[in-house]
Amino acid sequence: MENKTLSKKESEAICQIRNSLARRGRTPSVRELMVSLGYRSPRSASVIINQLIDKGFLARKDNGKLKLIKDLDSSSTRARTIKVPLIGEIACGTPIFAEENFEMMIPISVKLAPSPHKYFLLRARGGSMNKKKINDGDLVLVRQQPSAKTGDIVVAIIDDEATIKELQISNGVIILKPKSTNKIHQPIILDRDFLIQGIVVGVVPDFE
Repeated sequence: MENKTLSKKESEAICQIRNSLARRGRTPSVRELMVSLGYRSPRSASVIINQLIDKGFLARKDNGKLKLIKDLDSSSTRARTIKVPLIGEIACGTPIFAEENFEMMIPISVKLAPSPHKYFLLRARGGSMNKKKINDGDLVLVRQQPSAKTGDIVVAIIDDEATIKELQISNGVIILKPKSTNKIHQPIILDRDFLIQGIVVGVVPDFE
């Protein structure tokens, strides 16, 4: 039977990989992991990575990059949380919920993400919504739904890219409005098809 018990270094490596994915949108390089784990040789970090793959915590994507498929957990944590996917970069033409867009699964309290709705996490980029306390690098918790009302902060897909904006509907005109202290960010007036993927229901700043 496969040994699922993690050593102290393996658990520490999982934490470093999870934090790098959440903060920087990528897994750490072998050398970065070597430094963070206090090793002197990159081979030691490579051994840890292979051990975590063998134990089912990591997997390699087709492009060779690592994917965190199981996080540190406990039975008490599972009872109070649900696993919510963190969506990474969206490839042109790829549905937002395609498996290849999932960077990792993050436990979220059921109080923040109550059933029966489905949820996902998205990493905010830029400062277009800082007046709503959504800053660059924050994770936003999104409730999946295809519609929204005026005033909702939505995740919309325009030209295969996700954007987080406040929805305004007036006299049949749809506007996605930034809420920023920087005037460089301008409203998007929609004259073409777009998709609403959900509404923002929470923000996770400085995710550790």
